[in-house]
Amino acid sequence: MKILVIGLGTIGSIYGYAFQKAGHEVEHYLRKDSPKAAVKQLQVDLLDGRAEKAGLQSSDVYQVKYCSAKHYDFIFVSVPSGRVSNVIDSLTADGISGTLLLACGIWEERTYIEKLVKGRPYILGYPVAGGNIVANKLSCCLFDHFMLEREEKAAIPNYQELVQLFADCDIKLEQPYDMLEWIWLHMAINAAVISVMGKSEDVKDTTAAAEKLMDSTHYLKIAVKSIRETSQIVTSRGVNLKHYKNELLAYKLPTIISAPLMKRMFAKKALTRKIMTLHGNTQDLLFVCKCLYDSGQAAGIEAPHFYQAYEAILEKIN
Repeated sequence: MKILVIGLGTIGSIYGYAFQKAGHEVEHYLRKDSPKAAVKQLQVDLLDGRAEKAGLQSSDVYQVKYCSAKHYDFIFVSVPSGRVSNVIDSLTADGISGTLLLACGIWEERTYIEKLVKGRPYILGYPVAGGNIVANKLSCCLFDHFMLEREEKAAIPNYQELVQLFADCDIKLEQPYDMLEWIWLHMAINAAVISVMGKSEDVKDTTAAAEKLMDSTHYLKIAVKSIRETSQIVTSRGVNLKHYKNELLAYKLPTIISAPLMKRMFAKKALTRKIMTLHGNTQDLLFVCKCLYDSGQAAGIEAPHFYQAYEAILEKIN
């Protein structure tokens, strides 16, 4: 298959690398004035959870190729939601077509997405990977599954081809009750955790903040309480949390039980710990918190632990 990845960011590069290694033709779409346009390859330092749950460490080189066609089977879009509109406009201006795989944190309603894509076929997904790119080195981890919208809700003509694409990469698909609602809930969980991390440590040193959180039963207890609060913000948007019991099960237990369990999990699961420490884009992390904070305040949801933690971060920044 022919895949176009938007940009040369961390998530797009991780999956672009996986698609390429599975034998598919992968190209990247960058602005002509992008400072990354001259990059020909990335050094890849990968903790790979596809073959082994604990993760296998490997080093490789990802050969970066750039957009050379007008049609692609899939266009992989993993950018901040505020940039999706610019991506669509640029693709349209350059006459490039293909089914959009939107692997983004989208806090808006479905009607917003429909307007955004302007009639293009699209499907929602969410990556289960993380990392960073520093000096043309991609340090990352990749899990054995990917979140994808159900076929009947996506209504794209080449759904089975997408299923095959991920199967070729040894990546299983998990399909929640509603993909957009799942993204909202995932953002809510992330916002709660990020806010506690930022309050307890230097918000600009995300690695140190993540390490301190994962090693502290005290901070994990606060994180669990914050997750309970942010999940209620999602509920205020009309989401029935009963459809997402598995995602929330660990946070429903008393904190005296859930926090030690989480601490033990972070100590034992290298992949989970790795993904927590690699994400260093403070602006992206704070955007997630702001989405939940603004929505919670507007809906009148009581969320003292989350609000106080986020406000503490803002005070640090200011």
